[in-house]
Amino acid sequence: MKIRSLTTLLASTLYGAVLLAGQAAWADNGRFSLATGIEYSTGEYDTARATDILSSPVIGKYATGPWLFKLSAPIVRFSGMGGVAPGTGRIKASGATGSTQAGLGDAVAAATYNLYEDSASSRGVDVTGKIKLATSDANPGVEANDYAAQMDVYQSLDKFTATGTLGSKVLGSPSGITLNPVLYGSFGGVYQFTKQTSGGIDMSMAQSPSTTAAGQQELTAYVSYKIDKHFKAQGYVLKGFADGGPDKGVGALFSYGF
Repeated sequence: MKIRSLTTLLASTLYGAVLLAGQAAWADNGRFSLATGIEYSTGEYDTARATDILSSPVIGKYATGPWLFKLSAPIVRFSGMGGVAPGTGRIKASGATGSTQAGLGDAVAAATYNLYEDSASSRGVDVTGKIKLATSDANPGVEANDYAAQMDVYQSLDKFTATGTLGSKVLGSPSGITLNPVLYGSFGGVYQFTKQTSGGIDMSMAQSPSTTAAGQQELTAYVSYKIDKHFKAQGYVLKGFADGGPDKGVGALFSYGF
């Protein structure tokens, strides 16, 4: 019942966002896009056995002027020891035996503002606020809202663009658990091989949320291909270097711009 009601609510919200964004796009030439895909990751998260996470997100984006709005929510399947939150790591003691849970994951709403852009020097600064909503019924016992703020900087040099991120996240604490605010960041770059093809790497890191959980370090490599003026496909692989995140993962994302 919970899965059905939350799924209905999410579908209604996304449908409303599509209609509103579509109307706004006609009014002010804004840009709206929808994306979906699949991601698989696995890691032990400092437990006795691996936790496998299979996720299929639905992502809506709307860009207008200096603003970018984003709403996403996945269908998720967890298989393993439990107590693991995607993007945070292990936040509670795992059970003695493995289990499998599936259903709606946590929705994330974000708003990004282009704070500074210098077209002459090809550099810019964005600021973003995010809220992770505790809509998950696929991961019992770890649901809580998270709040984050970050700054992204970028500098283009011909076909190469260097990127960097620094942010802070306030983690919601499930019942009986205290999680600390964490700093996180990343650095990397993307290279434009052709008009249709680009690729890049990104190294991300995050502090440990508690004394019983490890931090995160992940390296992601990706390739994007613009099929036409509407369709774009992206594939990526990731490798983890800390117990707080997955050991490895792979994914693909397909987007359509209106």
